[in-house]
Amino acid sequence: MRAPLQKIETNQTLPESADVVIIGGGIVGVFAAYYLARRGLKVALLEKGLIGAEQSSRNWGWCRQQNRDARELPIATKSLDLWERFAAETGEDTGFRRCGLLYLSNDDAELAGWARWRDFAGTAGVTTHMLDSTTATERGRASGRFWKGGVFSPSDGTADPSRAAPAVAKAIVKLGSSVHQICAARGIETTAGRLSAVVTERGAIRTPVAVMAGGAWASSFCRQIGIRFPQASIRSSILSVSAGADDLPDALHTADVSITRRGDNGYTLAISGRGRVDPTPQQLRFANQFVPMFLRRWRNLAPGGTEGWRSGHETLARWRLDAPTPMERMRILDPVPDRSTIELTHRRACALLPSLAKTSITAAWAGYIDSTPDGVPGVGEIASVPGFILAAGFSGHGFGIGPGAGHLIADIITGLEPLVDPQPYHPNRFKTAAWGKVADF
Repeated sequence: MRAPLQKIETNQTLPESADVVIIGGGIVGVFAAYYLARRGLKVALLEKGLIGAEQSSRNWGWCRQQNRDARELPIATKSLDLWERFAAETGEDTGFRRCGLLYLSNDDAELAGWARWRDFAGTAGVTTHMLDSTTATERGRASGRFWKGGVFSPSDGTADPSRAAPAVAKAIVKLGSSVHQICAARGIETTAGRLSAVVTERGAIRTPVAVMAGGAWASSFCRQIGIRFPQASIRSSILSVSAGADDLPDALHTADVSITRRGDNGYTLAISGRGRVDPTPQQLRFANQFVPMFLRRWRNLAPGGTEGWRSGHETLARWRLDAPTPMERMRILDPVPDRSTIELTHRRACALLPSLAKTSITAAWAGYIDSTPDGVPGVGEIASVPGFILAAGFSGHGFGIGPGAGHLIADIITGLEPLVDPQPYHPNRFKTAAWGKVADF
């Protein structure tokens, strides 16, 4: 079953021209379009399927600073404020709440790592509280277990993946820009070496700027225009349960399982980092660059099947602009959830939190998490194709920092002072492959 998603009506007729075309209607794409439209630009947002239908509706919904990479922490902090501000600016509801995120552990090394992060975060003005065993056990009382310690990040929160991207898309339309579903971007056209149009299945849109925010599809799209973007996807499986559990935290992480309260008072259940690696032509191409990451995570990753190959999102094929592409054959990536992971997740969750035994499973789904070799997104203009902005590879972190990423993209395009330093995210860092050779851009 697909993850729950609020469906919206959008424009059917393409504009002949736009100031900016956004390719991809996930959380990053919609927020980029929103902030550009707020600045008075005419934006056309293209989505080959439905707004938010892929990983943007298939994640936990966490909007966190806690345990962020140092490069992502500034944009995570800014994003929390932007999540709040969006509701006030538009009246649209993304389900965002600063409910705080609770982490519990009985592992000394894990607790020590959290303490080191707390000390680092303090230098960046982020407040997070280490919990002693008494406090951790009290906060985790729903488990009925003793906990050595934990951490609580009070200013972090959650938003609703089923309605966040659609809510932002509705705000874009209110600002006078356009959103187009079931409309795949097939490629681009250039004039004198600079981007001049985006070619879609319904025709071309003249534009000087395009943003590739296509998630797991980004690398194969970039390949069509001679851009090498190392990307690999992990198939992650999670489930939701009905309302009925009593006195559970809004958002809890443990090594065994993590839970998140949903808008209907049910819960999303997942095992952090667990996934299947479905071999694809693209993964084979970039294998050397991803070996270090896969080795670090080998305990949580398992070999997958042929589904990723058949889905077409990581193809090495070249396609024509005047014929259907893999995006039109696979409108929505809806991979089959790993049954063993779903069963293990539910079993662990009920063992950890006995109150969940009073609920029933309402849905189970999977999604492809698009990752970069260093786990940090690639955001920035590609020098070889002026006017083409890459914004992909968010490595499972994109939902929470979607507002900040969108704002930063708008800053880059309009030339305003950037929300955060854009340099750590620039795709130029991928020019040097993991084994030290210069890659073939």
